[in-house]
This record gives sequence, structure tokens and C-alpha cells, in this order.
Amino acid sequence: MTNSRSDLDKPLVGILTGSPNDLGVVEKAQEQLAALGIKSELLVLSAHRTPERVTEYVKSAPKRGIEVFIACAGMAAHLAGAVAAQTLLPVIGVPLASASGGMGGLDALLATVQMPPGIPVATVAVDGAKNAAYLAARILAAGRPAITERLAADFADQQRKYDSPDKPRVR
Repeated sequence: MTNSRSDLDKPLVGILTGSPNDLGVVEKAQEQLAALGIKSELLVLSAHRTPERVTEYVKSAPKRGIEVFIACAGMAAHLAGAVAAQTLLPVIGVPLASASGGMGGLDALLATVQMPPGIPVATVAVDGAKNAAYLAARILAAGRPAITERLAADFADQQRKYDSPDKPRVR
């Protein structure tokens, strides 16, 4: 990892989702990364419907500078595991609540966290795309002071929102 300006000018995070129906939730990760000055790329690739394309993407991503993957999927939620099985880069899984019913995301959560030894997937909450972006940013911040500074400023801003003296007090 370097800290050159050109290093931050290319996508560092590859965001995948298994269905175009989930883009409304998944785009929150890309928006949060952009707010932190981190470029990303977002693709719809399914572990079940387009497995060859998932493989091609994962294998080619490091050559383009991708250092962290965020994989979002609902129901069977095998996307994060399919990605993690093909790379040594960090993979963050985002289990999604299925719009077509299901178990409110519990099925996806269990499928995402229950990985075999040696194939780790860091997992955030159901529909936790924004936290996945924060986790990716923290991973990328190692050796990148510019990202660390933006994370610190964002964290301080969040604290101010809750610590503001003009917030109503309950007595």
C-alpha cells in the first residue's frame, strides 16, 4: 500500500451485489466510500447465475488496484464466500434482507458468517452496507494517512451530532 495521490485516484474497493434489486441498499456503501474520498466500483454479479463472471472479476480486480471487496447478497448469500474462496484480499460480507420475503435477512446472515476455516469473511449487520464501507476504509487506512484523517474527521463529526449542547435534554 502506498500513499501517493494516484493511489487514491483509482478504485480501491470492489463492491459486488448478487441482484439488481438490491442496488438501493448496496449503493449506500459506494456513497459512504465516496464521502471518505475513496473510489470504488460496483457490479451486479451473482454467485449462482454468473459464477464465471464473479471469478473473472475477482481474479482481475487486484491488477486494477482493488484491495478490498464488499460482497452483498440475500437469501442463500453465497457471494461473499465465493469471492473469499478466490482471493487473499479482505472480503466484507453484507447480508441483505430479501425483498421477496425470506427470513428478514437471518438466512443471509447465517450463510455469510458460517465460512469454513481459512476462508474468512468479515460480516456486518443485515443491510449494513454503510458499515461495510467504514470497515473497508479502516482496512485501507493502514499506511494511508489521508484516509485516516478523513475517517477521524468523520468520526468527530458523528460525535458532535450526538454531543451537541443544543440537543434537547430529557429531565
